[in-house]
This record gives sequence, C-alpha cells and structure tokens, in this order.
Amino acid sequence: MKFRPNWRGLAEAAVVPLVLLLIWQAICALGFVEPRKIPSPLAVIVKGVAYLAPEKAYDPAAGSWMAWLVSGEFWRDAAGTLWRVVAGFAFGSILALPLGLLMGTSALANRMLNPMLQVLRPIPPIAYIPLSMIWFGLGNPPAIFLITLGAFFPVLINTITGVKSVDNIYLRAARNLGASDMTIFRRVILPAAAPHILSGMRVGIGTAFIVVIVAEMIAVNNGLGYRILEAREFFWTDKIMAGMLAIGLIGLAIDAAVERFNAHLLRWHRGSENS
Repeated sequence: MKFRPNWRGLAEAAVVPLVLLLIWQAICALGFVEPRKIPSPLAVIVKGVAYLAPEKAYDPAAGSWMAWLVSGEFWRDAAGTLWRVVAGFAFGSILALPLGLLMGTSALANRMLNPMLQVLRPIPPIAYIPLSMIWFGLGNPPAIFLITLGAFFPVLINTITGVKSVDNIYLRAARNLGASDMTIFRRVILPAAAPHILSGMRVGIGTAFIVVIVAEMIAVNNGLGYRILEAREFFWTDKIMAGMLAIGLIGLAIDAAVERFNAHLLRWHRGSENS
C-alpha cells in the first residue's frame, strides 16, 4: 500500500482552520477576552513548543506547566492514552465481531439477544463509571472496561447490519453452485459485510478515543485526560488547550490511518474507487 499525499486536498482542508485561528488570534489581540481564560492561538503554540523543548530549557520559576513535555510526561501520557485505546478497542472488537456475525446469520440468536442488547445500548459508557470503580478499583482496568463498552456497540451494530444487508441473490447463487454453509460464510457473507464491519470499527475506535479521555479524568493518574483535569485545578488554560490540541491531532492521525487501511482492504469495492 503506497501512500501518496493529496497536497491540494490538504491545502483545501487547512483553509477553514486557518481562518478560524486568525479570527481567534484577532479577538485575543484586540483584548475582547481575558488571556488567562482564553489564551490566544499564538500563546498556546508557544507553550506547546516550550513543552517540546530540551530538558535544559526547563525553568522551574516559570511554572510547573513547563514540566509536562520537558520532563517527558507528555510522551508517557500520550503513550498511556494510546495503549488504553488500543487495548479497549481490541477487547470490544473481539467481543462484538463474533457476536455480530452470530446475530446477523442466526434469526434465533438475534431474537434471543437483541432485546437485551437494545436495552444496554443507549446507556453511555460514562454511566458505568461508578460500577467500574467498584468492580475494578482505580488504574487501567476500569478505564479499559469503559473503552471496551464504548467500542463494543458500534462494531456490533455495524456487523449485524452488514451481514443482514448481504443480497439473497448471492446466497442463492452460492447454494446453487453447491457451496457449503462455511464456504458461503467465508466467501460470500464476510466479503459482502466487510464495508459495514470496517465502518463500524472506524466509528468504534473514534468512540474509544472519546471514552478514554473521560476515563482518564476519573480512574487513572496519567494520560492526556488526566493532565487536562490536572491543569484545570491550577487554572493552566494554555496546558488545557495544548492537551486538547494533542488529542485532536492524535485522533485525526488514528482516523486517517484507519481510513487508509479500510480503503486498502476494500480496494475491490466500487465505493472505494476514488480512495
């Protein structure tokens, strides 16, 4: 899979963010907002660069916010966040994929399991925070449990939808050619349902990334979510915004990577011709 950047597309996508940043900078420069509450984009960038400065640039007198990236905390926090996302998403997908395939191919299994799952599905993972802390205590286990819940239902629902959307013409044609049930499942149902399944996984990993930030604010003592909450306690608005920017950029990178991976796997699909 060869990656060829679309420079024109990147330039077009950068127009709106740049305009918004210029407006934000102008509002701050004209003094319409209090810098301590809403720092300017330039101030946030300066702080971000300071976080990335070498260790010798650390000045304790300038405030403890500089210790974040200078001390390597940022990289540990980012790594911790990514590890929780990957672990929770993996557990959620491992549970959701076989269950979704079963419910999609078996009417009996769908009738037995669907009512219970439809009751559980509207409950947001955040509502499980008290129970997760009672069951698992503090640390990574409750966070991974919440992320698993967040990733589970998007993958499950899309898998069921994908399997049920397989055209009966393909199934009848395969049976007429003498294909066994397992062959039909492997060679017809799975490929036809793949676009829905991969779409559900893309949504699931995005949801996992949202849930991990909330979980880190509650259950763990590191990660990007934890640092944002810590910055709130000390009114470090620049650090809050730098953390939010880091979350957005990492989330964008993950989504772009998943999109490219899906396009590669579905390169045979006519809906991916322009990917």
